[in-house]
Order: sequence, then structure tokens, then C-alpha cells
Amino acid sequence: MADLTTTFLGIRSPNPFWLASAPPTDKEYNVCRAFEAGWGGVVWKTLGEGDPVVNVNGPRYGAIHGPDRRLLGLNNIELITDRALDINLEEIARVKQRFPDRAMIVSLMVPCEEKSWQSILKVVEETGADGVELNFGCPHGMSERGMGSAVGQVPEYIEMVARWCKQHSRLPVIVKLTPNITDIRYPARAAKRGGADAVSLINTISSIVSIDLDNFAPTPTIDGKGSHGGYCGPAVKPIALNMVAEIARDAETRGLPMSGIGGITTWRDAAEFIALGCGTVQVCTAAMTYGFKIVKEMASGLSDWMDEKGYAVIEDFRGRAAPNVTDWQYLNLNYVTKARIDQDLCIQCGRCHIACEDTSHQAITSMVDGKRHFEVIDAECVGCNLCVNVCPVEDCITMEQIAGWDPRTEKPIPAEYSNWTVHGNNPMRRETLQFAPEPMVRQAEPAE
Repeated sequence: MADLTTTFLGIRSPNPFWLASAPPTDKEYNVCRAFEAGWGGVVWKTLGEGDPVVNVNGPRYGAIHGPDRRLLGLNNIELITDRALDINLEEIARVKQRFPDRAMIVSLMVPCEEKSWQSILKVVEETGADGVELNFGCPHGMSERGMGSAVGQVPEYIEMVARWCKQHSRLPVIVKLTPNITDIRYPARAAKRGGADAVSLINTISSIVSIDLDNFAPTPTIDGKGSHGGYCGPAVKPIALNMVAEIARDAETRGLPMSGIGGITTWRDAAEFIALGCGTVQVCTAAMTYGFKIVKEMASGLSDWMDEKGYAVIEDFRGRAAPNVTDWQYLNLNYVTKARIDQDLCIQCGRCHIACEDTSHQAITSMVDGKRHFEVIDAECVGCNLCVNVCPVEDCITMEQIAGWDPRTEKPIPAEYSNWTVHGNNPMRRETLQFAPEPMVRQAEPAE
């Protein structure tokens, strides 16, 4: 049986599944229940200084549902903890003492003043916590006060605060990055320059999920008004994976430890983040949707998959996908595929034909010899795989690589690898090379 034990920044936990800083980690009662259910660690809901913040006393969540009412995305307008700092600290200490084998990370957000960070770091250390996470990601409420994503969008601030925290604390420092930025590499580089031990990403995406067409206000609605909030859940996973990959392959941040966040709902989601290099994964929306016991399914699923693949420990596959992420210009233009329809599995629904006929390349028949029949026309198929994605029957349509001759272009298919950088249609092609190999690591760009 695979060993899911994880060591991240020297912090050991029985598995890589941590609860993210959010309502599920707001108090002792919740966190104890989470640990009893099997979670490997938690990031305690963000602590602030001074008087507690005041949250709204009405709806805090907006949602996007699929046709089956499955939750696809969740928007929230909740702020950091609204409980007193001393109460939170007492509870953190008790929980850590009760569960010494679980990771206890404390999320922090205070003004960009060195004395504020120095003060809160001191009292957090006294709880016995394993590390701190600097919340530079919250896109609403706190950002208007000069904290959260207002800091995370300015690399110089990230570097400055990270350096303060490393100077005034012995605890590992994780910087939580905001996705509300043009290029995630810049804040990640800044965190590393400041001495941060790791980054976690992504925090929520600034969003308005819907408009109530009865009162013409965003949802959730408070007394007839609404505000932008933070979007999370399965819908943000593709964005999170891309940003994790950017950090993993950037020349300046390659090897920087990462804790992956963003729509992780199943063991497979977790495995994908780990395959890109994440040492742990953080979960919020799935726990809020299905409860704490979902971790059992995640852990058993990951373990079973690892056994099937022959991976004994997490490190056996962590980061293996990162070298296979590249820029478009390095994709092999001599790799040619065509769609293939399994006639035994085809239910004759016609969705592949309609999608291809109306919006793509008119490469799938609807009638053959006067009978309803769906078959790929190789002379028109560009291998786009839209038909695969709209087909309701799994594995009914697959993509097959072809060699020798392409009936669409009526040209031979070169056997060697070649990409856009050397293509004849590229006005900036590298004429001195027969073909330009892709770089192993994405090169850093000059700081702006």
C-alpha cells in the first residue's frame, strides 16, 4: 500500500491533504473534527490584529451550478476571522497539542508595517504552530484596506513582508499568491527573493457570479446591493494548474516548494497538482460541499492509483508533469492526428456531426448510402478533437496519430520533430537551425 506521508518544509503530515484557510478552519471545533476525519493538516483561517473584522450578517456565498445541480464554482464575500485573536491563539495551541502529528499552519494578514508583522509572528510562534502562510490573495474587503491582494499584486511589497517575516520568526514562511494578476511569475519570484520558504496558490479569483434579475443586483445580495467576491471551486482548477506550472518551469522559481490550491475535489485533482510539483494540496470548497469525510475518498483513491502505477511514495511522481509543459511555439507541428469513431459504441446522437458541421471543419458525415451514419472524413479532419469533447459516450471517439501521408494537406508527414520557431510561415524563424529544440526550463523575463 502506498505511503502518503508528506514532508513539506520539514513539516510532516500523514497525507498531503490540508484544509485551506477558510470557514472550515475557523475554530477548534471544526479543526478537531477535520483531523478526526483524516485530514493531514490545516491552514487556520486568517488572523488579523486589533479589533476583529466585522462580516456581513446576510448571504455570503454565490454559486454556479451544473445542470445536475452539482456545484461548479463558489463565490464568497466573507472576510478573515471575525473572532478575537487571543481566542484563536488559545485554540490553535490546544489543537496542536492534541494532534501533534498533523500540520498546523496559521494564515496571517496585517497591515504592511514591520512592527505589525513582528508582533503577530511572536504570538503565533508561542502556540506551537508549524508554520505561517501570508495571505496576499484575498480579493475583497481586505484588499480595500490595503491588505490581501492589494499586497499580492505588488511584488515589491511581497518581497518586503516576506523578508520581515523571515527576520522575525523561526517558522517556515509560505506566501499565498493572488491569481488576480497578469503574470504569476513576478509575485512568486518576489516571494523567493524575500526568503519565503514556499508559495501556495491560487487564492480566490475576483468575480461576480450572477445578477439577480428581479432586483438587478449581484448575488449574494445584501439589502439590495452586491459586491465582487472571491471565486473558487472546480471551475478555477484549470487556472490554478496553469499558474502552478508557470512557477514550476520558470528559471528563477524552479524548485520553489508549492502548496497547490484551486478546485481540488477528487484524488485525481490532487495527483495533477502534485505531478506539477506541489508538495501538499489545500482543499476548501469540496469540504464545504461534501463535508470533512471526503478526505477518506481522496486518500484512498490516491493510494490505490499509486499502487496501480507502482509509486511507493508521493515523491515518486511529484513534479513529473512539469517538464512536459511547454510554450505553444515548441509543440511538434509534425504530429498529425485524426478522429476515429467506434461504431459499436456510437449511439447515433449526432452531436459530433453538428459540432463539426456548424463550428469546425465539416469533417464528420451524417449520412452514408442513404442511412444515418457518422464517420470521419480524413481529408477534412484537422485533428482538433472537438468531437471527442462533445460526445456523450466515453471513448466512443478517440484520436489516432497517423504517419506517412496527410490526406487533408495532400503532403507527406515529416517524421522528425519540428516546431513554429523554424516553420517556413514564421517571419521570425530560426533559419540557422534545422529545428529548434524546446528549452528545458522557461527562461526568466526581465523584471518590469
